[in-house]
Amino acid sequence: HLESRPSRKSKKSGGDDLEFFMKCEVHCSDTDIFINSIKRVADDVRIVQEEKIPWFPKKISDLDKCNHLITKYDPDLDQDHPGFSDPEYRKRRGIISELAFKYKHGDPLPVVEYTPEEIDTWREVYRTLGGLYPTHACRQFLEALGQLESECLYGEDKIPQLGEVSAFLKERTGFQLRPVAGLLSARDFLASLAFRVFQCTQYIRHPSAPMHSPEPDCCHELLGHIPMLADKEFAQFSQEIGLASLGALDEDIEKLSTLYWFTVEFGLCKQNGTVKAYGAGLLSSYGELLYALSNEPQYKPFNPIETAVQPYQDQSYQPVYFVSESFEDTKHKLRQYSSTIQKPFSVRYDPYTCSMEVLDEPSKIQNALGQMRDDLKILHKALESTNTYV
Repeated sequence: HLESRPSRKSKKSGGDDLEFFMKCEVHCSDTDIFINSIKRVADDVRIVQEEKIPWFPKKISDLDKCNHLITKYDPDLDQDHPGFSDPEYRKRRGIISELAFKYKHGDPLPVVEYTPEEIDTWREVYRTLGGLYPTHACRQFLEALGQLESECLYGEDKIPQLGEVSAFLKERTGFQLRPVAGLLSARDFLASLAFRVFQCTQYIRHPSAPMHSPEPDCCHELLGHIPMLADKEFAQFSQEIGLASLGALDEDIEKLSTLYWFTVEFGLCKQNGTVKAYGAGLLSSYGELLYALSNEPQYKPFNPIETAVQPYQDQSYQPVYFVSESFEDTKHKLRQYSSTIQKPFSVRYDPYTCSMEVLDEPSKIQNALGQMRDDLKILHKALESTNTYV
């Protein structure tokens, strides 16, 4: 690959020299010979080592490749899983998971015909948690849950289907659902959020433990996550965690996944002088929801630098919870934190094509600025019109 441009030195001196950028593969044993041959015809030769960037999806169909499952809590392998010694449950899990394995972007979202026993488990979870929500859940969660119930998408007597819920979300915040067979790697899961795609399980927890699941199941996803993703501020916050993860190094992915854990999964926020839950891990767990809003755990204000390195528990209740002033404040702090993640490029999501534009060249950045100027002109005109009527 070869590029040329007018030399910066020539611009100052009025000359017409050129600078060349060459990208090539050379065996390490031939590097010195190669460089010396270039020096015979060039005044200044510098070597720029290519940075190795972890692969990340560039378009929404690339999420078909983000399917790296973690076997942790797998009922076929984990002896502590409530369904480990239940062959019928494990067989049923396998059938539902196979629907997710076969799914490709653009396919209709799979429909699961749930059994009466599965619906009974959903009903018990729905009723029990529903008694806590009015006093323990944040305002945004309650508003969205009310909308889901009024549109007959949510209720005690049926487990919602992904297709209907996905259409509900897309109309409100642009998020859509995608079926997943189990617990994804942090990198793959966060990358999906960058496209406003939420990876959602369809199997349900074992009936012997309806109030707790060691892994994400449809009770956790549909009751804990979906109502919050229907809120615009929270949806934007979720996407920005995903955008920050694209191309990040493993150590940064670990910190971002910890931030996700203490916000989207186990976050608390202040509303009208009291602390409320907005994390899905709390809103889908009766015991921990009560515990988190009691006097037992320690509260800390949300600070991304501190939160990102806080040890967490995935087997028991959290000893520490982070309290946000508001979603807007949390989003602002996350942006500041994300700007410290070292990457040789930035990304910009194009909602029209559902793709990522990698801003790694001046021409791409100038084009993006041009689009922003057009948007600002529209907003300026709207503001002038509003002031005229006022």
